[in-house]
Amino acid sequence: MEVDFSNIKVIGFDADDTLWVNETYFRDTEERFAELLEDYETKNKVDQELFKMEMANLEIYGYGIKGFMLSMIESALDLSNNQISQEIISQILELGKKMIAHPVELLDGVEEVLSQLVDKYRLIVLTKGDLLDQERKLEKSGLSKYFHHVEVLSDKKETNYSNLLEHLNIDVKEFLMIGNSLKSDVLPILNIGAKAVHVPFHTTWAHEMVSEEDELVNNHLKLNSLKDILKYLDN
Repeated sequence: MEVDFSNIKVIGFDADDTLWVNETYFRDTEERFAELLEDYETKNKVDQELFKMEMANLEIYGYGIKGFMLSMIESALDLSNNQISQEIISQILELGKKMIAHPVELLDGVEEVLSQLVDKYRLIVLTKGDLLDQERKLEKSGLSKYFHHVEVLSDKKETNYSNLLEHLNIDVKEFLMIGNSLKSDVLPILNIGAKAVHVPFHTTWAHEMVSEEDELVNNHLKLNSLKDILKYLDN
């Protein structure tokens, strides 16, 4: 599609599955969790009930690994009718701790893109998740030096973006958001009058899925790789 980013001064980047791998580790942990509960329910049932529990707990725990750990424990108690052993509860906690301690795996081309854009644009991180965990990942990633500002949001809706851009004194017409989620990184940005680039990750959390109609929104740029953004910005 034809795009004009000539007036862009500030670029926001999502973090998880845009800068580094994230959802893959959740899926792997869900597999291990289902194995721990195989004496109580089928894998499909465990997956369904865990997702329901995550959705029910979002308003309480928010996004991130810690809320996911608590939802796994609560699901294990429910699915086992409170018969789950202390040993398995300990193993579930260990699964979560391993996720938190996992090395940060940058996606292809991320540092190349940031290094070429940092002197020409104001770069910021706008992500959901647990504050401590996101700060840890950013520090381990070695990418902190590229960003003027980092914001961990409770959610990514129009009001969250509008309030933050106003707080940071950023004109929506000069703002571009880049992320892997149509629901969180693209559609709300377009709705407030800014521009967005969608760089899909190969795995998408069910909560971030959108309708077929929303997928057909054509007033944003969709790229196969973050590196491709340089064709539109770095010229």
